[in-house]
Amino acid sequence: MGLFGEKKKDPKDQVKEWTSKLRKEGYQLERQIKNIQREEEKVKRSLKEAAKKGDKAVCGVLAKEIVHSRKAVNRLHTAKAQMNSVSYSMKSQLATMKVAGCLASSGEVMKSMNALVKIPEVMATMQEMSKEMMKMGIIEEMMDDAFEGLDEGEDMEEAAQEEVDKILFEVTAGKLGEAPDAVQDSLPVLEPEAGATADISDEEDVEDMQARLEALRS
Repeated sequence: MGLFGEKKKDPKDQVKEWTSKLRKEGYQLERQIKNIQREEEKVKRSLKEAAKKGDKAVCGVLAKEIVHSRKAVNRLHTAKAQMNSVSYSMKSQLATMKVAGCLASSGEVMKSMNALVKIPEVMATMQEMSKEMMKMGIIEEMMDDAFEGLDEGEDMEEAAQEEVDKILFEVTAGKLGEAPDAVQDSLPVLEPEAGATADISDEEDVEDMQARLEALRS
């Protein structure tokens, strides 16, 4: 029994609960990754259309969106890998518990949880799980410090021009963006089509896609 008569959870049940939560969060991350990638494909198509019209301003905006979406996908893949690591460690704990009689502290779990509580998509669940792990003695109390001053603005940073140029070069098959001098000199010069810059519906489509990507990332 714990304080105030509350019943302590059996370590085996607790580990099963944690691994189940981690598995569910992993499924959620996988769905978010697929959604972001689908939106990215739409942005690519819009970028190609803008390139045909010679609208470099719109191309630049869309290329930045692709840079941000790929960073978001990489972050989610990393989080998923860290959760798999924690889940594996928890299952290993069950095996050692038969000998030791209790769950042991783990530096690897602490390291992974310390990173996971900073990921916006899983932050709430990981904070709750971290506190439970502290009570069970798996991670140290200093874990509380990780809850403060979380940097949620990584994706809000301006995309580096070099990354934007690479995306433009990739999506437009070398017609826009940074390219080797020998290739760049041979590329055709894009001229805006008549009325292209006045196409209000295109601008609305771009804003709509930006909003959808931002919603997926948040």
